[in-house]
Amino acid sequence: MHITDNQNIYKKLSFSGLLVTLGIVYGDIGTSPLYVMKAIIGEGVRDSNFIIGAISCIIWTLTLQTTIKYIWITLKADNKGEGGILSLFALLRKKRRYVYIIAMVGASTLLADGIITPSITVVSAVEGLGILYPHISVIPIVVVILAFLFLFQQFGTELIGRSYGPIMVIWFSTLAILGFSQLIHYPQVLAAFNPYYAVKLLIEYPGGILILGAVFLCTTGADALYSDLGHCGVKNIRVSWIFVKISLIINYLGQGAWIIINSDKASLPNPFFAIMPQWFVLPGVILATMAAIIASQAMITSSYTIISEAITLNIWPKVKIKYPGPIKGQMYIPSTNWVLFFSCIFVVSFFQTSSNMEAMYGLTINITMLMTSLLMLGYLQLKRTKMPLIILFITTYLTIEGAFLYANLHKFHLGGWFTVFLAGLIFFIMFIWNRGRLTKKQFTQFYPISDFTDLFKDIQKDNTLPRYATNLVYITRAEQATDVERKIIYSIFNKQPKRAERYWFLHINITDEPYTKEYRVRQLIPDVLYRIDFNIGFKVNPRINRFFNHVISDLVKSGEVDITSKYYSLSKHNVPSDFRFIIIDRVLTVDTELTTAERFVMNAYDVVKKFSMSSVNAYGLDTSNVMIEQVPLGIVPLTENGFKRL
Repeated sequence: MHITDNQNIYKKLSFSGLLVTLGIVYGDIGTSPLYVMKAIIGEGVRDSNFIIGAISCIIWTLTLQTTIKYIWITLKADNKGEGGILSLFALLRKKRRYVYIIAMVGASTLLADGIITPSITVVSAVEGLGILYPHISVIPIVVVILAFLFLFQQFGTELIGRSYGPIMVIWFSTLAILGFSQLIHYPQVLAAFNPYYAVKLLIEYPGGILILGAVFLCTTGADALYSDLGHCGVKNIRVSWIFVKISLIINYLGQGAWIIINSDKASLPNPFFAIMPQWFVLPGVILATMAAIIASQAMITSSYTIISEAITLNIWPKVKIKYPGPIKGQMYIPSTNWVLFFSCIFVVSFFQTSSNMEAMYGLTINITMLMTSLLMLGYLQLKRTKMPLIILFITTYLTIEGAFLYANLHKFHLGGWFTVFLAGLIFFIMFIWNRGRLTKKQFTQFYPISDFTDLFKDIQKDNTLPRYATNLVYITRAEQATDVERKIIYSIFNKQPKRAERYWFLHINITDEPYTKEYRVRQLIPDVLYRIDFNIGFKVNPRINRFFNHVISDLVKSGEVDITSKYYSLSKHNVPSDFRFIIIDRVLTVDTELTTAERFVMNAYDVVKKFSMSSVNAYGLDTSNVMIEQVPLGIVPLTENGFKRL
């Protein structure tokens, strides 16, 4: 049976769809002209061949990396309309078990990028004021903008989100107009469309391949683009990319033309703002700041989505998730929001300028792209793609992204270390959480329910025991409906015998489809023991209390269950019977036999768990009718070898 949901995850091609796509998808990659050419001329070479070669690298990076890999190939790897590295992982995890490490690395680096993007884009935009006001202090303005952005998240972004599309239309149109205004003064820069100049730059210039570290900044945002597949749909993303790519390339060509024309000057300002007419600088800075805010919002929202998916895929601790707006998928995660905010403030305060941030920007997203390529290898194999095409894909993109990685690693000591440290910390949490759960799982024992049929019937009728609850509910991890965990049997019959009218076992299965809401009811022992299996999509918040109430309501309506209280004084008034949940927490004890590595993992797991939500809150249970019990993680020996009685 289905728990109804009106979520529509497939977006048809339409004008409004294209407008929304421009506002949601292309903020990050669309603000790259703010700093890419500035980073390139920071290498110190400005002659025409070098600039044309660098722009050629940009054009072909946007073509090979963004257009072919992501827009054409990777967007086909959707999970019921959803995209992103964890959606791809969800498709592969049951058939390619090794991919969980790849997925965790990719998700970690993408989250680290969510800290750098708001910092560098907002700083780059506000720095444009330096053309009009050379002595202005940029950092306080940036801090105020970031504070407003992150404070506003808790109220939802639906209202301001509606303006993102039109603003980005103006932004990309402005990019094209500004670029064209300079391009006409030096049309020779159009030679950059010839890949010969890109190859020549990489081969002939000393250390030419290192320029790829700056060039790579033009494609940051491509992996976030894949993550937004579920919001906008593949057709809207592909069609709108035509307009976006044309605008970006024209702007890069225009900046390049201006640099070549002014190459004799001792120092050059950021060419993005330098190509603006003087009267347009202030409006241009305001527009760039708005675009930077939109790019930052896209990365913040993407971070929320990644954390939410990671929780349901059991690779991140359960944290509080709020839904401030009526739109499904629009969420707010307080812990993620404030970690991002304080990290951004630290980055801005420590690195001060966008030039200093360029060194750390790109390395982590480069790793994300490599991980996506490896996951795509598994996906293409599952789809039985012809082997020559698979070899061509993986060879091409491991070569391209490997070259970018080589160039980005040369910036490691300049700032790349910081993003790698952030990504490493996030990965450590994911790894510990995942391994801790697996370690717990290896100590889980299951018994056949059939062994306890008579015991369940007898305890139900045993009037010598006080009734613990009319309906007693446990959450079970037993995949087979015929099995039950040892800890549940221990809780019902041993720890404190719990007599009830009915026993309910709830099993939660996280599906590889994003928005599934289904349930199945089985009577394991007639009128005594019931099991409900919930199939919940990995993007659905598992509010088990609400789901369980929905199922009980369905069962009452169908006449399968009567939940009227059995107490005489209450039954004659049709008062519903009581329900009580038992949550069993298995704890590490000194008697639990673990290897040194396993004990380290479990101790770290316990530390991480202190910062996560309790199972009661995570499942949305009513705290007034929940009992939490603790049992040892492993079986405590009943006897001690070699111990003698005197």
